[in-house]
Amino acid sequence: MRYNTEAFGAYDIRGIYPRTINEELAYRIGRFFPTLFAAKKVVVGNDIRLSGPALKEALVKGLMESGCDVIDIGQCGTEMIYFATAHLKLDGGIMITASHNPKEYNGMKFVRQEARPISGDTGLRDLELQVADGELPVRAETAGKVEKLDITEEYVKHILSYVDLSNLKPLKVVVNAGNGAAGPILDVMEKYLPFELIKVHHQADGSFPNGVPNPLLPDNREATAKMVRESGADAGVAWDGDFDRCFMFDEQGNFIEGYYMVGFLAKAFLQKNPGAKIIYDPRLTWNTEELVRESGGVPIISKSGHAFIKEKMRKENAIYGGEMSAHHYFRDFSYCDSGMIPWLLVLELLSQADGKRFSELMQERMERYPCSGEINSKVKDADEVLERIEAEYGPLGKVTKVDGLSVEFDNWRFNLRKSNTEPVIRLNVESRNEADVMRKKVKDLLRSVCII
Repeated sequence: MRYNTEAFGAYDIRGIYPRTINEELAYRIGRFFPTLFAAKKVVVGNDIRLSGPALKEALVKGLMESGCDVIDIGQCGTEMIYFATAHLKLDGGIMITASHNPKEYNGMKFVRQEARPISGDTGLRDLELQVADGELPVRAETAGKVEKLDITEEYVKHILSYVDLSNLKPLKVVVNAGNGAAGPILDVMEKYLPFELIKVHHQADGSFPNGVPNPLLPDNREATAKMVRESGADAGVAWDGDFDRCFMFDEQGNFIEGYYMVGFLAKAFLQKNPGAKIIYDPRLTWNTEELVRESGGVPIISKSGHAFIKEKMRKENAIYGGEMSAHHYFRDFSYCDSGMIPWLLVLELLSQADGKRFSELMQERMERYPCSGEINSKVKDADEVLERIEAEYGPLGKVTKVDGLSVEFDNWRFNLRKSNTEPVIRLNVESRNEADVMRKKVKDLLRSVCII
């Protein structure tokens, strides 16, 4: 009998509990994971979702029956699994989370030794095949053991090592955990920081009483923006459910696009590490490339997606990598993404900005390289759209295909790429100093994309 594995995706597992992800699936994953990844000791954890503890219990049961020892770090964020896997020199890590999805969802993210990602082409597909069709392996003669361990203090101290605490000023900062897993960690970090933290939707609550923790949704931004304006804060920060991404707001409550944060953080690293390599994705590029070169760094482009970014960073020994989707990766964090390191780096730069407000620091770059943000369009045939747009625009500009289709002109450029999971085309457009040009090109391209 074939077991249902439709929750398996390209990079992780994600589905609706208990229809496509449930205790039986978690148990089967636990039985097959140790053999497939030569894992004798792994770390597990879960975010705040209500189904998390039951799924973790079944997963741990499966791991132990296969002879694997387990370290359970309890409720945590995804990056704490990355940290624990590398810091404790374990064979792998499994995080139970559905990140920013609605409350009825849950899922799993996996890493192997050194917190290296496990995705479709590095073992996740093999795991899916075994879970779906494989007969359970013989139980180990000696079952594994489980140990509960609190790594919060060690994790927090590592995160704080990315900034010089003596540089930080007593800024007022709105922090919105979205009732996700970030709240308890912020409470621990707070005692080490000079900031006044104004907490919004702070209590961890898997019923998500204030809506899904996804700050990319415009409706979800207003709670943070409103509190920034009302409190006179210097900045605002909001996280998704498992806090592997953070999103910044200036002192006026304006949402800062992830694209501009990549260049901002690259500059922060290059101030301390001149000549370092910086990885970035091809959707929006000009601002990042210019800031990296001006700061004495080496910009290196990579296909979008965490597995590709991490692989490129290891190959190039890059100190930092960033995507416009607000995923930020750090060499000294095992090349993994973190949602806690970026906001500290931003506030360190703000503390050293000679009295300039956050909006002033960002406005110059936003005016210099205005961008559309990512625009999604449903299409019948994404490949046909890409071919047609390349035929229309390609002969007039410089074409590259690192990820999807990018075409560059003197004063504007665009990237068009298809979704891996749905019939959607994703468009990003930017220009040099000319917001009107950018807006016109967006309209022209969308008109061409949506031709029936």
